[in-house]
Amino acid sequence: MRILLDECVPWPLHKLLAGHECSTAQQHGWAGIKNGELLRRAEAEFDLFVTADQGIRYQQSLAGRKIAILEFSTNDLRRILAAGVLVQQAVPSLKPGEHRRLKIS
Repeated sequence: MRILLDECVPWPLHKLLAGHECSTAQQHGWAGIKNGELLRRAEAEFDLFVTADQGIRYQQSLAGRKIAILEFSTNDLRRILAAGVLVQQAVPSLKPGEHRRLKIS
């Protein structure tokens, strides 16, 4: 699976996603691009967009999207790594166009 990590998601997260091709918005030269345009670009190249932007579902129309979106409830790396099993289970189960919020305590 080709995965794009949003600017607000810590890069070390990619270690949890072994077996998937991960890159960041910054690595693609997309730093600072607003979510609507970022999602449009991501849909052309990626299967999954991972973000910690709590407002994405309110700010963007997610209906009809081809890319799956996984929204974390935090961008705290320590907490994300502690919830690694949840992340690893969620990623392969996402369907194209699905938006899922993953609550990480």
